[in-house]
Amino acid sequence: MKTLKFKTNIKCDGCIAKVTPHLNAVQGIDKWKVDLASPDKVLEVETENVKAEQVTEALGKAGYKGETI
Repeated sequence: MKTLKFKTNIKCDGCIAKVTPHLNAVQGIDKWKVDLASPDKVLEVETENVKAEQVTEALGKAGYKGETI
């Protein structure tokens, strides 16, 4: 299992609710969470085989940005 980390512009629980169906639709994501307390609003994705581009594409469909860190 590997953990991918992204700096995002997700700022609140409402944003998380909006992005949830998009991230949950990506096959291969085992678990994900956003640290709203972090200044960079870090999204952590646990996966075996998902590529970073798939996560940033899902974020984009929800109207958010993600930058690999």
